Formats: sequence, C-alpha cells, structure tokens
Amino acid sequence: MHLTKPATTRSSSNNRSSRSNSSTSNIAYKFKCSTSNNSNTTKMATEGRTISHPRHIQDRKNLRSLHTSLLLAISMVSLLFESASAQSMLSKNEPMFISRSETFKFITGETIVLPCEVANTDAYVVAWKRGIAILTAGSVKVTPDPRVRLVNGFNLQIRDAQPTDAGDYICQIATMDPREITHTVEILVPPRIHHISTGGHLQVKKGSSVRIECSATGNPMPNVTWSRKNNILPNGEEKLHSHVLSIENVDRHKGGVYICTANNRVGQPASSQVVLHVLFSPEISVERPVVFSGEGHEATLVCIVHGETQPEVIWFKDTMQLDTTERHIMETRGSRHTLIIRKVHPQDFGNYSCVAENQLGKARKTLQLSGKPNVAVFNSPPISQYKDRYNISWAVDSHSPIEEYKLSFRKLPQGHEVVGNSIDSPSSSSTSMSSSQMYGSGLHSHRMGSNLGGGISGSYSGYGNMMHWGHNDWRNVVLPAIPLSHHYAQGMSYMIRGLDPDQHYEATVQSRNRYGWSDLTNSFVFSTSSNDNEMRDLSVTFYGSSAINRQKLNLFALSSATLTLSLLLA
Repeated sequence: MHLTKPATTRSSSNNRSSRSNSSTSNIAYKFKCSTSNNSNTTKMATEGRTISHPRHIQDRKNLRSLHTSLLLAISMVSLLFESASAQSMLSKNEPMFISRSETFKFITGETIVLPCEVANTDAYVVAWKRGIAILTAGSVKVTPDPRVRLVNGFNLQIRDAQPTDAGDYICQIATMDPREITHTVEILVPPRIHHISTGGHLQVKKGSSVRIECSATGNPMPNVTWSRKNNILPNGEEKLHSHVLSIENVDRHKGGVYICTANNRVGQPASSQVVLHVLFSPEISVERPVVFSGEGHEATLVCIVHGETQPEVIWFKDTMQLDTTERHIMETRGSRHTLIIRKVHPQDFGNYSCVAENQLGKARKTLQLSGKPNVAVFNSPPISQYKDRYNISWAVDSHSPIEEYKLSFRKLPQGHEVVGNSIDSPSSSSTSMSSSQMYGSGLHSHRMGSNLGGGISGSYSGYGNMMHWGHNDWRNVVLPAIPLSHHYAQGMSYMIRGLDPDQHYEATVQSRNRYGWSDLTNSFVFSTSSNDNEMRDLSVTFYGSSAINRQKLNLFALSSATLTLSLLLA
C-alpha cells in the first residue's frame, strides 16, 4: 500500500510532466524549435519506475520542476531567435524594381517596348497601368487592344505605334504601399502636307498677284520651305523658309513648278508641287532681225513665240500672207517658228513678219531678208609703226561681190577716253556720223590708188601730202573693190598718210554690193607712234573663203629708209 501511492504520485506527476512536455513541444513545433529531442529525453527519464525514499521523491519533484522551467526558458529564447531571423529574411527578400523610370521616343509604326524588370515578386502581383486603365495584371492581359502584350517577363510591348499611344505608362508592384515606376512615351510623327490652298494647280493672268499657303503636320512640328523646280524663286533666292509663297506682278518668266517641302528630321521629308500657269498674250522675239543671203542660197527666218494658251503663228511678206510651197517651208518646234526660203530670188529680199495670236491678244515682229553685205570688221593692229601714217584693213562677208567701200576717219577729239579699240564719248552725237557729214563737202575725198594685188582684196595708198584739219573734221575715202571677188569673205586695206605723231584716231567703214550699202561699223580706234621704228613689220594677208588669217614677219632695216611691203594673196 505504501509503495503504490508514490507510484500514483509519480503517475500524476508523469501526467503533469507529460502535459507540460506536450505543451512545450507544441510551442516548439509551432515556431520550429529544435528542442523536441530534449522533451523526449525528459519524458523517458520521468517514465522510469523506481522505488525511492519519500525524501528522494520530493527531491525528484523539485528537480523535474526545475528542468521543466529550464526547458520552457530555452524554448522562449529559441522562439525569439527564430522570430528575429524570419524578420531579417523578410527584409532581405522584399519586392523591388531593377528598371528605372525613363522617357522613350518612338516613330509611328515602330514597336514600343517598355522595360519593367523586378525582383522578389513571387508573392505579389505586377501590373501595368495607363491612367486609370489596367493593361496587364500579373501575366494576364487585361486590355482588349490586340497590339499589347508582355514580353520577357513584365516588359510591355505595343506594336504599330500610333500618335495616340503617347503618354505615361506605370508598372506597379501590388504591395500594401504600392511601388511603381513611370515611363513617358513620345511618338515622333514624320511630316505630312495636308493642305495647299491652290490644290496643286493654279492659272492666273499676267500682272496678277499670287499667294499660296502650304500647311503641314508632324511631331515635332516640321519646317516648311518653298523652292522652284529647275529654277530659282522670283525673289532670286533658292529657298523661302515660310509656309506662304507670295508672287507679285506675275509674268511668263514666273510660271513653272513650285515645291513645298516639310521636314522635321523624322523619316523622309514630305513635298507637294504647285504648277503655276500664267495666261498671257503672245510675246515674240527674233533670232536675227536681219538675215543676209544671196541669190540661189537658202535663207532661214526664225521667230521665238511664247503665249498661254499656245498662239497660232502666220508669216507675211510685206502685207501678203505666205502659204507653204516648195520654196517656202514653215516649221514649228516648241516655241521656235521658222520660215525657210529655198533658192532665194532677188524678189525674195525685203521685209517679213510673223504674227502670233491667241485668246488674250496678238503680236507682230518684223524681220528683213537682205542681199546687202554684212557689217565689216576691222582686223589691223591698233597701233601704227609709223608716226605719220597707218595701214588700216578690214574684212566683210557678202554673198554678192563688193563693189566699193566708204572709209571715214578723223583725229579723236579732246575729252574722249580710249577703251580698248573703242571710244568712250561724253556725247554720243560727237562720234556718230551721217551720210551728209561723210559726203557733204566732197573735200579730200579720193577715188584713187593702185591695185597691189589680185583676187579677193585690194590695197590702196593715198597721196603723200600732209592732211591738216580741225579736231572734229571727218575725212572720207571711197575705194573701189578691184578686182571684184565672188568669195563670201572679202577684204580691203588702205594706207592713211599725213597723220600727226602720237595721236589717237577713229575710223568707220561701209561696204556696197549690187543690193546696197551695209550698215556702218562701230568706231575703230588706232594710234600713231611717236617715232618711226627701226624694225618694220611685214604684213602678209591671206584671204580665204571663210576667214582672214594674218601673219607678221619682222625685217631688219639696213638703213634709215623705210621698207614696207604689202602682199595680198588669194
């Protein structure tokens, strides 16, 4: 009986100890404590059945109570360490962004990709938003836009970028206090010309004013310039930096194709053309107002005719309208209108005119078909080798033989400046000469000379007497062309004597064939030397059918006498 009580006591004590150990074990399990082995060891120890003295039993009770308290303290310390470790691990594994907020620029039509790289978001939802609209949540696409999707994790892709895609896009981690980054998207739009005030084609009358506006769009806003195809603008510039092109007092020279160009350095520049038609009455110019020809030759008369609308052109001989015949051929190539006269007859010489007419008016230009000689050209050197004489020479083209020449010369009046072989006169009347001036007095006119050569040209020398006259007196010489030449290129030389040393003179010449006198040449200026040179020039003149060539040979004078030789060869 005595032994069983303590056993009962041990059983009761074991139950309490077991409950205590169970409670301790449950706490350790809940917080993942590692003291379960110690509990089991204690339990095995307390379950041992031994018979001891009552005082020993009391000691055992106290020991077990102390052991239990010690286990409870160890469990609490483990719990604290576990809680601190869990809190440390939680702080190290909290969600975060790797990407940063940025601004992106894309051209329309390109694919937009917005980065959103994150870490430690397994337990959280990553979402894309634009304004209040949710585009994606996690890996689920929310927006119905078929262009939108996620690529390479949570990067947002938008295909075929449009101007409406510009704005802010937010990538968000759905924590208690949401974390987010914001990307700004700017859409670059290539330039586009959406309006030209004239619609690309404009017709105006001559003298009108034109204003053309060109409007363009794009991002950034494009610069607008005007240019002209294959030409400069009417203001003389190549480009005009303005959306408005203004043209005042329009004429045919200002018509053409004008180009509006918009450029913002995004993609290719945009351009649009405006064709400006200027309506005007016919305007006529001629290639040669006087056409020289000869019997049996072919003559070509040309009128350049402009007009909008295209004018009709008619040819006249004096007042008689010409029709196309075997000898009269009319051709039109663009604005060039040609009358061809084959096998010219003497009666073909005279005045012709081309008449052009359109809905806005009529114009006329006159041409002359002439059998007269062309204007002569002086070909002698401008400075004489002599102090008192000058050998002057010239050449002339003529389809008919030259019959005679009129040579006029005078000392250059004071106050006239010599420029090249021409003169700069303070009064144009002082250097001009009429027929009455040339032949009114008849004094000092010579019809004389000796023929030094045959063939095409003649050479004449005047009398050796000195000529004295006033500063403005013209001296005239009529020189017959002996023998007659049937070559197209003809010529003459003449020795003028009795001149003053170191002086400037001017001369003109006319030529006559069977159809009349040619026009006067421009004034030709020559000069005498201050002294006769010891070295003389031998002028050898070669005359051909198309040109006159000159060669100069130097001869040494053996004495103070002057040796001059003029050799004219056909």
